[in-house]
Amino acid sequence: MDKCVWILNHYAKTPDMAGGTRHFDLSQELVKKGYKVIIFASGFDHTSKKYIKLLFKDRYKIENYRGVRFVWLKTIPYYSNNWRRILNMVSYGIRILKVAKKFEKPDVIIGSSVHPFAVLAAWWLAKRYKARFIFEVRDLWPQTAVEMGVIRATGISAKILYAWEKFMYKKAEKIIVLLPYAENYIKNKGINPKKIIWIPNGVDLERFDNPESLDSSLKIFRSIMKYKDKFKVIYTGAHGIPNGLDIIIEAAALIKDEAPEIHFIFFGEGTEKERLKSKTLKLNNITFYGSVPKSSISSILSLADCLIVSVPNFNIYNYGISLNKLFDYLASAKPIIMAGNPKNNIIKDAKAGITIESENPEILAEGILEIQKMSEEEREQLGANGRVYVEKYHSSKTLAEKLEKIL
Repeated sequence: MDKCVWILNHYAKTPDMAGGTRHFDLSQELVKKGYKVIIFASGFDHTSKKYIKLLFKDRYKIENYRGVRFVWLKTIPYYSNNWRRILNMVSYGIRILKVAKKFEKPDVIIGSSVHPFAVLAAWWLAKRYKARFIFEVRDLWPQTAVEMGVIRATGISAKILYAWEKFMYKKAEKIIVLLPYAENYIKNKGINPKKIIWIPNGVDLERFDNPESLDSSLKIFRSIMKYKDKFKVIYTGAHGIPNGLDIIIEAAALIKDEAPEIHFIFFGEGTEKERLKSKTLKLNNITFYGSVPKSSISSILSLADCLIVSVPNFNIYNYGISLNKLFDYLASAKPIIMAGNPKNNIIKDAKAGITIESENPEILAEGILEIQKMSEEEREQLGANGRVYVEKYHSSKTLAEKLEKIL
């Protein structure tokens, strides 16, 4: 097998970076099966707002990361969600059209949303090279932006994006969706459901079976050790509007005096982080850290007594969720508490913890206390249940086999 697959994902990451590594993890498995995979990504890091993988003077840079070729493209930098972020997206689409001819002709091109320019470029390049075109829908865009109030459904930007979305659905030979019920949304656009394939997020279990040890000289390690005798509730991931972190902070405030032995630790970055930190100035049971590389996540999660995630009450979650962090949480074999009840309740299905209604800090506080008061054996059983579930349904190896069937 020497098929060449191109994946266009503006925000693709390698494990030495902070963020999701979906495409690297899947590609690593495909390479083992004999495929050649090239991932085209932005060299300007979305999380740190820095050029990480290339120098400012570079137009692009090729990196072979464990057999998977990454092409890091120079894109226009941006530092907040303003017009420069749009330029950053546009520059990705333009840059890839310029450099594509330098690489081996693809048999299949996967264009991965969120933004439209990566997918449009994938479709255009598939036409140029007479390759198969697959559209991967990581988020239902622009519907998510509309429901979160970022854009108006009747506004010109939403109308343009809805038109782009339908055009891409029609042009794609196959449509990969991450959300389990996204098919209901897409077929309502007049699209044949036989084109739609569900391949959710997952996890490379090797990272958890052979974790990268945290260097004891690192500031983050020394800092966490201050809380080694505490009951540590850890959150990892983005600090944005869709992550609903206010409820966790409010729950922490409610149990501060009742359970001073519980300490909350947040890892990550995002547009809401500074505002969230300002809410905790009078709380001594919450600590914020920056993002950590994906390769360090397993070691970070191993320090937790309980892991936490919040899923706000947005209508978009009627199509389900596929949060990267959830599969990392399950792989870590730790008990999980989820505030929210999306249509696919993974924690409930896996019997890996407890779920409570969204946006209710009082009930969340009670749930945290419930897990804390469990015996160690009960918490270990919840963690073991989660590990079994993710091994069965969400390992990168299992998901890559699903992907290979349509390649």
